Amino acid sequence: MRAEELISEIIPPLKFNESGERAMDWMNELRVSHLPVVNGSEYIGLISENDVYDMPDPTQRISACFPNLPKPFIYNDRHVYEVMKVIADQKITVVPILNEENEYLGCTDLLYLMSQITAVNSIKEPGSIVVLQMNTHDYSLTEIARIVEENNAKVLSSFITSKPETTEIEVTLKINADNIDRIIQTFNRYDYHIKATFQKGRFQDDLKKRYDELMNFLNM
Repeated sequence: MRAEELISEIIPPLKFNESGERAMDWMNELRVSHLPVVNGSEYIGLISENDVYDMPDPTQRISACFPNLPKPFIYNDRHVYEVMKVIADQKITVVPILNEENEYLGCTDLLYLMSQITAVNSIKEPGSIVVLQMNTHDYSLTEIARIVEENNAKVLSSFITSKPETTEIEVTLKINADNIDRIIQTFNRYDYHIKATFQKGRFQDDLKKRYDELMNFLNM
């Protein structure tokens, strides 16, 4: 799951010429403590509710009071665990997402991120991850599960993401096996397109570490 697939449509960015008062209204309405600030497609930075509280006059424009906001962000092609790392390390509730030209694409917030990773949250369970790419009409969870089970393993969880304006989907599987070579071979034999695999090792350790850091942040 990449950062661009986690963009929330609920949280709009603030314009650089909007007021601190508007920022606080939106934060209260959206139940976040941070909001991205933009000037057109340019990402200016991230403003926090503490920043607004410190303004001598919240009716003033953000641009007048904060010419140099902090600029945490993540690129759109980064994996979900890197998004988790930014949230945990920076102690922020919203992560702006940029493209390779450093243009603002959108953001994801803590609650939306948690709702998405919960779908594949066998993170604490040992095993491996397989990402399959296919057309919607070719998708059959029954057949996918049968292939996995024929190789003496189980699908712990599955998560589907669709690509806008296409019929393609990505199916992310968490499988309760450390070695999935035979499963991969079987998927290939049935002409499944395997986009990515993550077997036990550094990736799984990093993912669990980022998840634990995120949980610690939520419990603060």
